[in-house]
Amino acid sequence: GLRIGAGLVTLGPPGEAMAEHAGPPDALMRRALDGAEDLSALLSDDRIAALCLGPGCGVPRAAALLRVALDWRRPLVLDADALTALAQRPDLRGLLHPGCVLTPHGGEFARLWPDIAARLAEPAERGPAFSRLDAARAAAADLGCCVLLKGPDTVIAAADGTAAIHASQDLGWLATAGAGDVLAGLIAGLMARGFAPLEAASAGVLLHAGAARRAGPGRIADDLPEALPAVLAGLGA
Repeated sequence: GLRIGAGLVTLGPPGEAMAEHAGPPDALMRRALDGAEDLSALLSDDRIAALCLGPGCGVPRAAALLRVALDWRRPLVLDADALTALAQRPDLRGLLHPGCVLTPHGGEFARLWPDIAARLAEPAERGPAFSRLDAARAAAADLGCCVLLKGPDTVIAAADGTAAIHASQDLGWLATAGAGDVLAGLIAGLMARGFAPLEAASAGVLLHAGAARRAGPGRIADDLPEALPAVLAGLGA
């Protein structure tokens, strides 16, 4: 989020974990969030332009925070544990709104939309086959928000059917711990800057892949933000 240009980024771990998050970067703010009331108080600050919920959160904690995040009705990225929490709380699905971006990998997608995932897994005995593009569009229409289905061919779809496909066949080594969290942070940072959900998701995927290529094989998730300035400079950003 910081590297992509969000002016201020605040990390919200539980109070008991604050010490584990006291290291660099110094530009990152920290604020203890022990429950829904703490998140609600934080989001009452009108300066906050976007929220990312899920990475490193834990499913029970994500579930406890999810309603407040959705009731906020402003730009929201749901990733990782927040997606699993949403799959376990079907009563909250109706709170999704056009400002949301969901970023599931295949397993998370199947937990959220088992019927769509089952259709996608069926062998194509005759055409046209049901594709990942069809699946992402169906999921986005179901919840009325942007859905980013991660994979070698990442598909991003909006509720109205507008979609983008980013094929990165040479980036199989992006499937490593924390890489998806970096993507979620990029998208949230771009939405904080005013990008619409579909555009933020599409640009985030492009920059994420560019950072991975810049860092090269063998890189870990921590390398991706460090590679981003060079990628942005190459784009003239």
